[in-house]
Amino acid sequence: MLFAFGMPSTGSLILILVIVLVLFGTKRLRSAGGDLGGAIKNFKKSMKDAQEGNKDNDKAPEQVVQDKGNVIDGESRVKDKNKA
Repeated sequence: MLFAFGMPSTGSLILILVIVLVLFGTKRLRSAGGDLGGAIKNFKKSMKDAQEGNKDNDKAPEQVVQDKGNVIDGESRVKDKNKA
């Protein structure tokens, strides 16, 4: 029994490692390890960027001043094209 009571023994872990190496090969495992490492690196970078972004959001927002501009009141008439 590999996992009879809790943690597997060293021999069991070596057997599992050998089986995984035979099934997948070293090239695929190296590729998967590199992909996993890249994913962890990108995750940490995005978490760091998010924390820095939150620090910027803690500042008071700037006041936006708008010109009053001109308001033009009027009516529009649209002819129905189907009645023509």
